Amino acid sequence: MVRQQSDELKYLRVNARDEEWGIVITTVGYQYVAPHESYPLSKHPDSYNFKSEGKRTLNEYQLVYITRGEGFFTSRSCPMTHIEAGTMLLLFPGEWHKYYPNPQTGWDEHWVGFRGCHIDNRVKSHFFTPDHCLFKIGTDDKIIDLYHEIMEKAEREKAGFQQIISSIVLHLLGSVYYKELNRSFNDSVMVDVINRARIMMKEDRSGNLSPQRIAERLNVGYSLFRREFKRYSGISPGQYQQQVKLARAKELLTSSSLSIAEIAFELNFECVGQFSTFFRRKEGITPSEFRNQRH
Repeated sequence: MVRQQSDELKYLRVNARDEEWGIVITTVGYQYVAPHESYPLSKHPDSYNFKSEGKRTLNEYQLVYITRGEGFFTSRSCPMTHIEAGTMLLLFPGEWHKYYPNPQTGWDEHWVGFRGCHIDNRVKSHFFTPDHCLFKIGTDDKIIDLYHEIMEKAEREKAGFQQIISSIVLHLLGSVYYKELNRSFNDSVMVDVINRARIMMKEDRSGNLSPQRIAERLNVGYSLFRREFKRYSGISPGQYQQQVKLARAKELLTSSSLSIAEIAFELNFECVGQFSTFFRRKEGITPSEFRNQRH
């Protein structure tokens, strides 16, 4: 069979200094599987080969991006699932998995393998979990370009190549998380409510606009508003208001000639002491110390 595109795979050297970066890249590649062609096409080291019943367990994470065709995926934590082009698979170390293209369509796949404490910490914080490892992010040329950039830099092996390509993988993970999180918010009306609420909070200079009053003005129940706001923003409406107030305080301390007392009044604190306590709790230093550091 004449192949229109060539497969490529690379396994990378990693030294102790690279490990100290917190994330290292172990492998990168892509392969193009034509309809009715055997899979996998490329020869991998034994530790990467699929074993009995087509299953495999790795000692690393991998991001596998399907950009054409369709197929199937299953793992210890995920039932057999049909997958299509535009799906990103996140494989976990120690978690057996199995995936393959539909023989009728074949598929194109890009992958990158990685490990490190930075990724372990994100998993411990439940940003990514083995039972939610399939992400329908769509086919995105920019994502594909990132895989090719990793391959290009890995092939050249210039000084610091591990650090730059591992940073690209962090960008990939961030893109996957961002796309998946926003795709889950299919209620455009509620997203509009949240965006309007955030604008109201930023424009509220008096500090008298409570989250309950904002929900009332937007004609939505407070319990629903608070739950969806936190799900979308990652923090509660009240915490968001605190962040807005802190950002405004930093802006005034840095760029205005207002005294600390005047800034406290501007931000609707009852007294300078209350403002100083708020600021120190958030930043670890007093407003005066913050201002002095920037002048």
